Order: sequence, then structure tokens, then C-alpha cells
Amino acid sequence: MTPDSPSATPSRKDVRVVYRGPLLDLVYRAASVHREHNDPAQIQCSSLLNIKTGACPEDCSYCSQSAHNQTELGPEPLMETDEVIRAAERAKAGGADRFCMGAAWRGPRDGRDFNAVLEMITEVKALGLETCATLGMIDEGQATKLEEAGLDFYNHNLDTSPEYYPEIITTRTFDDRLETLAAVRKSGMKVCTGGILGMGESEEDRIGLIHSLASLDPHPESVPINALVPVPGTPLEDSESLPWDQMVRAVATTRIFMPEARVRLSAGRLSLSEEGQTLCFLSGANSIFLGDQLLTTPNVAPGSDTALFEKLGLDPLPVTSAIPV
Repeated sequence: MTPDSPSATPSRKDVRVVYRGPLLDLVYRAASVHREHNDPAQIQCSSLLNIKTGACPEDCSYCSQSAHNQTELGPEPLMETDEVIRAAERAKAGGADRFCMGAAWRGPRDGRDFNAVLEMITEVKALGLETCATLGMIDEGQATKLEEAGLDFYNHNLDTSPEYYPEIITTRTFDDRLETLAAVRKSGMKVCTGGILGMGESEEDRIGLIHSLASLDPHPESVPINALVPVPGTPLEDSESLPWDQMVRAVATTRIFMPEARVRLSAGRLSLSEEGQTLCFLSGANSIFLGDQLLTTPNVAPGSDTALFEKLGLDPLPVTSAIPV
């Protein structure tokens, strides 16, 4: 196959050759693919809210919310629905057209809390916002209920390559994540899955992550590319910053192999200069998160995004009106 033929499954060698090509050639190729399949001036702006914080039983090495890590973040219960709706209204007023809700669970348990999340989704959807949730592992029955409540996307990141995955998480497997994604796909929801770069993995692991994502059939509609934000009290607290060119290479390669996906420049943007972000947008990133915090890590100030968009001639997607009920 050729990497510009999205209907075929790429080999890992295909991904490796593209990822390791001359950087300027890679950016040019990705920009060309991006323009063929997307409006290069259009950026989707999302907002992310932590609806349930801390005490997660998973041992993800990067996460401030894991009960296994010694961070300063204390556990908090699930937010009340009206609090979530007010946050969604503020996000919409601030320019977001997509609202994501995250809960620090291994997976939701059927019952009061899960029913409350279903209500949140329905009410956020009624505001005219695209909806996304990340609640840990879910089965087919839960996925169906989420879809029926109005959830557009379910996020469940692969995080890293299959080979490096056990170095980052031991309480669930890479295959567990694939099973959740299969349940999401079967329900009719769109798949949001990506990874985190800069966790001590090799360049080959970054290639393996992108290969795993591009091997999903069909491709995920949404691919968040995150750079690690080291959190004190986690095993990765002393990690070195990811070189900017690796972020650009990951975005560009993702765009080439998944030409129609929404490629989300997500956590870790604070570590990228304006020039680095610009190369990512040129290479095919077409979504960002607004707000000064992503779950529990800092994010770029909204005013900075507005100024950069004006400088580059980028236009946020328009926010829709509320859905009639």
C-alpha cells in the first residue's frame, strides 16, 4: 500500500518510513493530505471537565488521579448534574462547540452514578454541543446506553505502543483497551483514541502507537495527541520534555495515515512554542482544548489561543444553537 491510501491497513514499516523521513518533507506531505480531506483553516475548539476526581484504582504512571500515586490531588465525588450543565454553558459561551466529560473510574458501575452521567450527556447535548466522555472501560451494554443518551464520541486512549504499554500501566492490558473501543464502535458512537508522548518511550514506540491507531478498522474519527505533563508524585514526575520535532512528526504521520480524522493537539501544548504549534497545525492538527486546565493539568490560556489563531488566519468551528426539544 501507499500511506496515502487510507482504505488499506499500513504495515509498521510503512509508518516507520514516513515518521522518520526528512521533517520538512514530512510536514509538506501531511499538509497536502490535510488540505485534500479537510478545511485547513478550520479548528474545532473543545472543553474538558473532570466530573469525578481522584481515587482511581488504575496505576497509570502519568496520572495524578491514580490511587497508586502520591500526588496532592484528593478524591472528590461525582459532580451534580446542574454544575456540569453550567460548566458546559460557560464552555459554549467561551467558544467551544465540543464538551468532554471525564471521570476517574476503572469503569462505570451501573446504578446511580452512571444514570447521572447519562442525564448529564442528554442535557449537554441539548445545548447544541458535541458530546464526548471518558469513563474508563465500558462494555457493550454501557456503550449502548451512552449512545442512546446522546453521546457522540467515547474517548479511550491506547496511550502508547503495545510493547511499551506494560511499563506504564499494569492494572489493565492493551487488549482491554481494544475491547472497550470495539464496544464503542459496535454501539454506533464515534471513537476517540490516541496517546501520550514523552513517557520515556522510544521513537519506535511512537511509531507503534500510530501504527496501532491506523490499524483500527474503521479509523478513529478523533485522535488526541498528548505530550506528557509530568506531575509531582507520579513515577514520571522527572521525565524530560518531549522534543518539539517529535510532536510535529507524530501529528504529521497521524494525518497521513488517518486523513479524515480530527487530530487533536491536546495536553502538553504549554511545552510547545507558537512556532511548534504552528507546524502542528500545518501538519494537520485541527482541534484544541480551550480552558486553563485539562482534567488536572495546566493548559494554554484562552487569550493566547485567540491571538495565535488571528496571527495564523485560523477559524474556530462555529458554535451551534441548542437542539429543539
